[in-house]
Amino acid sequence: MRVTSVLSSAARTPLIRFVGKRSVPKSIDHSPRVHPASPTGALPDSFATYRAKAQQHGPLGRSSFNSTIGGQPGAALGPVKPQAGEFFDRSELPSRFGRLAWTQAEIEAIETGGASLFA
Repeated sequence: MRVTSVLSSAARTPLIRFVGKRSVPKSIDHSPRVHPASPTGALPDSFATYRAKAQQHGPLGRSSFNSTIGGQPGAALGPVKPQAGEFFDRSELPSRFGRLAWTQAEIEAIETGGASLFA
């Protein structure tokens, strides 16, 4: 296959052509500005004051970093135990709800992709 080596030896020209020389702007204004869609029309005093008032799926204040839920520590919520009639795992259910054992015919059907059912 000499075709590949012949094609790869040719100079590659890009399909995109840029007009003019690349130039970087001399002065770029990086000063903070208010977003046009801002509801207040003003910048916050500092990031700390913004974060104290910000909400994202709940308050972002210092209390959210502790192990609290709704202003209470997690230990105050009580022990984690299922109520009557509730189960945390399938193995705790009565035997009638347990997993059934696979039959040899089902195992063969899965391993052959169902072809053994029609053979």
